Amino acid sequence: MKISEQFKLLLDFIRYNIMIIFANKFIYFLIAAFAFFLMVTGIMLFTDSSPDEADIYGSLLFPGILILFYPVIYNIQSDKDTRMLEILFGIPNYRYKVYLVRFALSVSLLVLIMCLMSWITVFAIIRISVFHMVYELMYCLLFLASLAFLLATLIKNASGAAVLMVIIGLVFLILSEPLESSKWNIFLNPFDVPGDMSYSIWQNVLSQNRMMLVAGSIISILWSLINMQKRERFV
Repeated sequence: MKISEQFKLLLDFIRYNIMIIFANKFIYFLIAAFAFFLMVTGIMLFTDSSPDEADIYGSLLFPGILILFYPVIYNIQSDKDTRMLEILFGIPNYRYKVYLVRFALSVSLLVLIMCLMSWITVFAIIRISVFHMVYELMYCLLFLASLAFLLATLIKNASGAAVLMVIIGLVFLILSEPLESSKWNIFLNPFDVPGDMSYSIWQNVLSQNRMMLVAGSIISILWSLINMQKRERFV
């Protein structure tokens, strides 16, 4: 097969999976994310205090969670509902390519939307480094996406995985105040430097937090692929 034909097949494969990602209820999560972002942006525009990078980070984090929520958790469930799961799992190793590509496309889409929201923030509120902001956001968002993917393969039910992810998120939100400056806080804001902590110690805490999030993301993805070897558990 010629290189041009292989490239065309790859583009068709990516285009088909993008259509699957955008199918069903994803558009509602996308609308909700932009609605929340625009609402928070409007509040910041008319508030007396001047927002800083720490405020922008917090305003972008929740929309990012909404955007990754549906395509990651309902990835496998949508194929099961359309009776495509048995076909995908019947082809050796093909399911790894399909779901890894969809996961990568979902994360890439998330990065693009986060960049768009960050640029809107630059024009509407405050000048920030767009790529640095998105880079910092992706540590937390990639970890949550990987964890959601893992729960979807463990529970094998999208609704159950979604409920468990909400519970985990609420637990960490409740603990966000006592863990505000701790390396164990998955929502750690890198732009909110504590006033009672030296900058060198803060950088050490931040680097340890990022290392744990990256390690957790890698372990979650690998664990998900191992779970998907057990075909009879899904079909």
